[in-house]
Amino acid sequence: MDANLILLATTHRVAPGLLTWRAWEALRSAGRVLAGAADHPLLPYLLDAGVEVQVTAPDARELVDAARAEPVVWLAAPDGDERLMRRVGEIAVGDPLDIEVLHGSYDLPGARLLDLVSVMDTLRRECPWDAEQTHASLVRYLLEEAYEVAETVEEGDYGALREELGDVLMQVAFHSVVAGERTDETAFTIDDVAAGIVDKLVRRHPHVFGDVTVSGADEVNANWEEIKAAERAAKAEAGDGTAPSALDGVPMGQPALSLAAQLQRRAAREGAPEDLAPAGDGVAERLFALVREAQDRGLDPEAELRAVSRVFRDRVQAWEQERNTG
Repeated sequence: MDANLILLATTHRVAPGLLTWRAWEALRSAGRVLAGAADHPLLPYLLDAGVEVQVTAPDARELVDAARAEPVVWLAAPDGDERLMRRVGEIAVGDPLDIEVLHGSYDLPGARLLDLVSVMDTLRRECPWDAEQTHASLVRYLLEEAYEVAETVEEGDYGALREELGDVLMQVAFHSVVAGERTDETAFTIDDVAAGIVDKLVRRHPHVFGDVTVSGADEVNANWEEIKAAERAAKAEAGDGTAPSALDGVPMGQPALSLAAQLQRRAAREGAPEDLAPAGDGVAERLFALVREAQDRGLDPEAELRAVSRVFRDRVQAWEQERNTG
């Protein structure tokens, strides 16, 4: 090793013992390997590898003095030993010492999701409010958070989007914790949730993960719908034998405009005749017809109504301001 003192940093999100080759090389060539606690997660793996580790609690000066006598590797604690390392740096500035921070393991993309799982597990055990929640009690929060995501996108507030998406992600993790407590066949974990969506995405993208060739986005969408239809047929065959419907899986509890739009899209793809739509001069029938008109023009009726509602809101607020200052 080249440096007098190597601070070996690792991430708790990677299994201990899975170290880079440079880290193992430094550990084997060091004069002394030091750790500040007997429960450091690397210790069992270093012991198995024949690397002797001395557990000690030196202050910064003692650590620097040890490194002047012979090359030392310090196993940084999972939290990084920030205070100790800052003090070591201060000493080394006035009394030069060759110090290197060596990262023995790195977070992979998505690693912070492990922290979310851990935090949710802790909250479920230790927070009285979190402990009493159920799938049913959490539904309204999931809907609220989803609408807040939609609002940030529609308003172009992309700075707030990260936080709002985090709130939605938390709801997914929360439901998964609740589900993991069950002992029957309905139990699942967040790993099961992730595995399910990964399998679905791979299955529905044969042009990416298989040998299917497509000419563009329209063909991708057509293939997607064919695959979904095949999935519905397979579910029906495995169930009560009822013939699958293009409308299977449409959530009837969604907002009425988006519900009408989704039903109409599904029916149109099946070639359902337009005269199946309810006829009449009532408000509901006219709204249903306006949804079809919006879709024929390539518009999202739900988004269009929200957009004009925001305009109305702004105008009312401007009128209120003018009235109050006039």
